[in-house]
Amino acid sequence: MSVTSTPTSTTTARRSAAEATRAVVQEFLAARLAEDTARLVTLFADRVDWMLAENPAVPWIRPRSTAVECAAQFTELMEHTVPEDARASVDTFLVDGTDAVLMGHVSGTVRATGKSFAGPFALHLTVEDGRITRHHLYENSLSIAEACAP
Repeated sequence: MSVTSTPTSTTTARRSAAEATRAVVQEFLAARLAEDTARLVTLFADRVDWMLAENPAVPWIRPRSTAVECAAQFTELMEHTVPEDARASVDTFLVDGTDAVLMGHVSGTVRATGKSFAGPFALHLTVEDGRITRHHLYENSLSIAEACAP
C-alpha cells in the first residue's frame, strides 16, 4: 500500500511565499553588490523594521526606518570604508515563507583610521508584498567600533 499526500493550500502558499522571498533577497544582494541605491530604495518597504545595534563610534550605524534611509546605509558604509578592501561572503541562505536568514562573514577597512574589521554576521530579512519590511543585522560590532577608533 502506498501513501501519497497532496500539498495543502497552506503548504502551497508557504512555498510560493518562500519562492517570492528568495527572489527579492537575491535581487537585494545583486543591487547591494552593484551599489545600486536607487534599486535598493524600491526593494525596501516604505516603513522598515530596521535593527542594527547602535554604535556611536561607527558613522554608518544608526537607527533607520524608511526605504530611503535603509538604502542610504549602503552608500554611507562605502563612504566610510575602503571599497577595494570590502569583503562579504554568504555561507548560509535559509528561506521559510516570508523570512530569510543569511549568515556569513564580513570584513573591511575604515577609511579614516586605516584599521580593519572582520567577523561573522547574520541578517534576518522579511519580505511582504515583494518588499523588505524587516532588516535585522547581527554582526561583530566590537571589531567595527575598534576599527573606527583613532
